[in-house]
Amino acid sequence: MLHVILFQPEIPPNTGNVIRLCANAGASLHLVRPLGFELDHAKLRRAGLDYHEFVNVMAHADLAACLAWLQQPRVFAFTSHATRRFTDARFADDDALLFGRETSGLPDDVLQTVPESRRLRLPMQPDSRSLNLSNAAAIAVYEAWRQLGFPGSV
Repeated sequence: MLHVILFQPEIPPNTGNVIRLCANAGASLHLVRPLGFELDHAKLRRAGLDYHEFVNVMAHADLAACLAWLQQPRVFAFTSHATRRFTDARFADDDALLFGRETSGLPDDVLQTVPESRRLRLPMQPDSRSLNLSNAAAIAVYEAWRQLGFPGSV
């Protein structure tokens, strides 16, 4: 199973969309506090539709607690500051895909904990700053799931 980690997400509909994504791709979702919303926020529930019951969503006090709970998985950090494309990575079962805040991405101290070879970027046009968090997660999750052969899919 793939693990999606959202580091201090700020916008409830984005997290709701990622809940739906994880339910459809068979991934688990881990939220690193502090969150920019309450887990019972109406926009979070609406964006996740009725998929909340099909995905394991866990909130963790900090990234270290999250990674310890996951038993120190191999982490891939998605950042616009990386030089390596996400399509160059070779994903494996139980990998964790780490995404930063909508407004500021992953802080430098978090990025420094991930080897440079596992810091990945999604290609964009030269004048673009970033993709929407849930869109970026969808691209990455589906590439990792594709590489694994879409286990559990119909």
